[in-house]
Amino acid sequence: MSRIVIVSNRTPGKGPAAGGLAVALRKVLSEREGFWFGWSGKLTDQPAPEARFEDIDGLTVAQIDLTRDDHHAYYAGFSNSILWPSFHLRLDLATIESHWYEGYRRVNQQFARALLALLKPDDIVWVHDYHLIPLASELRNLGARNRIGFYLHIPFPTPDALYAIPHHEELMRDLSRYDLVGMQAKRDVSAFTEFAEHQASSTFGGHRAKTVDFSRTEVDAFPIGSDPEAFARLAVSPAATKMIHRMRRAMGSQRLILGVDRLDYSKGLPQRVEAYEKLLTNNARLRRSVHLLQVAPPSRDSIKEYQETSDALDAICGRVMGKFAEPDWQPLTYVKRAYGQPSLAGLYRLARVALVTPLRDGMNLVAHEFIGAQDPADPGVLVLSRFAGAAEIFPEALLVNPFDTDETAEALRIALDMPQDERQQRWQALMAAARKHNVDDWALGFLARLAPGMQDKSTTRDILYLASVA
Repeated sequence: MSRIVIVSNRTPGKGPAAGGLAVALRKVLSEREGFWFGWSGKLTDQPAPEARFEDIDGLTVAQIDLTRDDHHAYYAGFSNSILWPSFHLRLDLATIESHWYEGYRRVNQQFARALLALLKPDDIVWVHDYHLIPLASELRNLGARNRIGFYLHIPFPTPDALYAIPHHEELMRDLSRYDLVGMQAKRDVSAFTEFAEHQASSTFGGHRAKTVDFSRTEVDAFPIGSDPEAFARLAVSPAATKMIHRMRRAMGSQRLILGVDRLDYSKGLPQRVEAYEKLLTNNARLRRSVHLLQVAPPSRDSIKEYQETSDALDAICGRVMGKFAEPDWQPLTYVKRAYGQPSLAGLYRLARVALVTPLRDGMNLVAHEFIGAQDPADPGVLVLSRFAGAAEIFPEALLVNPFDTDETAEALRIALDMPQDERQQRWQALMAAARKHNVDDWALGFLARLAPGMQDKSTTRDILYLASVA
């Protein structure tokens, strides 16, 4: 049986997996021979030519170290200061330094050399996310003929935004070297297809580059999910119940509006708090009866744009507090740290409204987790950005334009006033979609398309069925 090799920027750490994706991929490897390959998290003076194997909680992991300069250019530089903002259509936040691409390419070459030494001819390689777009090209250039798949966890940019990315033609040619490219949403596949069908090659330097041939690459949407049944169980666990009791003691009869996000400019957090401010301004009757809790642990806080987002959020939260707070009532709580999944499940279950309003997102698993954690008899309401990939599979949510804070404020009012029977009907449809698009079936469906002949007959039959109904 062929081995599965999962490749990502970072390898899993010790202890419980932090999210549904890590849990699903661990499960993939636990049921098949294979290993996980990626950066160890360690920085060295010299690049490591070979990977080292380690057993991490029963998972076989192969890791390499990176130099500090290479990691900065590859990760903080090209990946997160150019690709991340551009793919999220924030070209105004992209910072372009030419040497970053050299480091990005160099790290992908280092990954390829170290990985090739570990591969067998029939291994199936599954590469994850924007850090490693060139990896298939680098492996092919070294002679690898394996089936290689790629999954993009963030949105794919529109053609105009793509053209603004340095070396975008090379990156698209890199994607053409994969056998299967998976995206989160149909809108991402459409953007990819638009580029592929209407390529405008650069004539810079007096010569026209050849168009990219995607005829040997399959591109499709594989919307990722969570494990809704697991969150349903977590939501009634002792840790979740403890969190619910704590919140009820603090809030009394107030209804909770909940946001859970990394502190990232793509999440639309200042706009979200501004919408809440307009809700309280326009609906005086709701003051004292609602409370916004925004959980936003810092991420990439060494990057200037993230610090600016943090400062903006601090300022608007302070403004709302100063405008509406009373000696015996606070309109909001802003928490800059992460909580474990059981505690989050308790918050999800208690919340009357989940405010999931990114300016642009690949999928957004918070929406999935909130749905899974609800009490079927008294569920909360999902207010969801139409620019999240989740909007394609959750049309029964209240879909909003997060840039229009008046619209979001009105959606909040509708959610808070929504009668129980409508909340139940909407949640039942949302839960059915969350079950259909669960993370286990996502992994199996992708692998069934990448290498349908690799499983034994019974497993293959099950996987192909799951892929057909996804």
